[in-house]
Amino acid sequence: MSDSKQKTQQEVSSEFTSYYLQRATKEFAEDLDKVRTADDFKNDAIHLLVNALQQGTALFSPEEQRRIVETAAERK
Repeated sequence: MSDSKQKTQQEVSSEFTSYYLQRATKEFAEDLDKVRTADDFKNDAIHLLVNALQQGTALFSPEEQRRIVETAAERK
């Protein structure tokens, strides 16, 4: 039995969110830099930007999240 099967769904969800945000920020690095360096970008917008990125996790079912977390753990 792998470690992720012993984890609660809340733990899996937290790990998946972290993994998803790492992948999203890597994939969209250039675009995020453009947004961050724009003249009208304010530091308080960072929270809004992170929340917007986090909402992408809702596209994945709990089963998909667990599978992705398990696969990522196996690759480490």
